Amino acid sequence: MNYSEYFTNRSTDEITKDLIGRPLIFISHGKKLGGYIVEAEAYMGKKDRAAHSYGGRRSPANEGLYRKGGTIYIYSQRQYFFFDVACQEENEPQGILIRAIEPVWGIDEMTQNRNGKNGVLLTNGTAKMMQAFGIHSRNWDLHFLSDSPFAIDLNDENKKVAQKIIASARIGINQSDPIWAKKKLRYYVAGNPYVSNMKKREMREDHGWQRR
Repeated sequence: MNYSEYFTNRSTDEITKDLIGRPLIFISHGKKLGGYIVEAEAYMGKKDRAAHSYGGRRSPANEGLYRKGGTIYIYSQRQYFFFDVACQEENEPQGILIRAIEPVWGIDEMTQNRNGKNGVLLTNGTAKMMQAFGIHSRNWDLHFLSDSPFAIDLNDENKKVAQKIIASARIGINQSDPIWAKKKLRYYVAGNPYVSNMKKREMREDHGWQRR
């Protein structure tokens, strides 16, 4: 399955859940960095008050959401950068925020990029993940995945299977809009220590994955 088909053939929340356990790779100076997606949030477009495209808002800053499914949308807040992938057909501005990965490839390089921070602090948040990749700009915004140094492995044989995927409210959504603030559009691996805000008492030694 190619990216165009994958990111348009189901609802955005279903795609988000299916991304859990898939490898996210970034090639940096010829080196492979990345890990397994353990947390992601769905944003449902013009009707979603938490989405950057709510009400049909469109600008150079959020243009990536309006491109065809599989297009990278990178946005920034202060000095931090966040990685999204557009979903659905062109001009239907829905997307997925990749919140965290369990690091596997290029851990030494990612630790260096994070100024020595390692363990769960390496990639347990979307800004941390981007820092670990060495990304400090929106350079790859608007690029299609297959035309970028990023890759998401869509081969099911390479996907880790979670024992349980939890659906919860998204993080940091304005509580003044209780309906969209409480919608369960954040998906994560139960017990995985790299999930943002995961409590120590809930972390599992097996990181929440099924045995192969």
